[in-house]
Amino acid sequence: MPFARLATATTPTCHIGLGLAAIARPGYITLGRDEDLGENRSVEALRTRSHELLDAAYFQGVRYFDVARSYGRSEEFLADWLNARPDIDDVVIGSKWGYTYTAGWSADAETHEVKDHGVETYERQRTETAALLGDRLDLYQIHSVTPDSPALTDKELHARLAEEASRGTTIGFSTSGPAQADAIRAALAVTVDGEPLFRTVQSTYNALETSAGPALAEAHEAGLTVIVKEGMANGRLAAPHAPDALKAVAEETSLGCDAVALALVLRQPWAGVVLSGAATVTHLASNLHAAVVDLDEGQLNRLAALVEDPPAYWATRGQLPWH
Repeated sequence: MPFARLATATTPTCHIGLGLAAIARPGYITLGRDEDLGENRSVEALRTRSHELLDAAYFQGVRYFDVARSYGRSEEFLADWLNARPDIDDVVIGSKWGYTYTAGWSADAETHEVKDHGVETYERQRTETAALLGDRLDLYQIHSVTPDSPALTDKELHARLAEEASRGTTIGFSTSGPAQADAIRAALAVTVDGEPLFRTVQSTYNALETSAGPALAEAHEAGLTVIVKEGMANGRLAAPHAPDALKAVAEETSLGCDAVALALVLRQPWAGVVLSGAATVTHLASNLHAAVVDLDEGQLNRLAALVEDPPAYWATRGQLPWH
């Protein structure tokens, strides 16, 4: 399994990954993104920014990189970076299928992505991913599985995914929405020829949304690698938007709200990789300080009070504007 390579790494940041969701397309829902990216959202401007972030992440010890078919040109940008650095062979690459990017490189598109978990979409997008990442792809995930997703019951799809696994690609899934725990537990029950199909799970977990925690612990116990996304709650846990309690704890640690928010996730015993979605090299460096944050019991109790009701959290997320 590719994540075994991370288990032997010794850098403090080896269990922090970099996701390109916010920097490989002109529009996304992260708060503060207008200030981070400015007005130039051309393909080449974001390609350059992506490569700068990938360089900075790699040379600071990050070894997992996360993309998806629906993240604009994220696979293309990552592939360009890998091809320009053939000596880099110690990274783990994950991508996702199930959403098709439809914004046409516009931040103002009416629809940015369209979801479909059918076999035809899988076959099309697997071919598209292969054309860009080739044999550098380690992990292929179903994007945003929910309890009602046909991907949980489609036997033909399961067979295709098992074939992909037999060729050496790890198969995983990501989740979203207030019923993440139900989706995780349903996916853990999916087998092909008596063997579990999924070997990784990528879910939202942060100081505001912790409902998937028990199910993620079960997935970890079952042998899956757990990847945590949206540890910053799409910017809601970063200054200046962070809650006062988080700002106070950050001041006590002499580090940023972002570092404290990600540290809270990193300390979970089931968290294998925690993603940074930084859009600037400066923010990435601040995120990576999470690896050295030490929170005491009193600070943890104050942060625990920030948890929101899952439906309310996801309703707020659904109302975030595309910047």
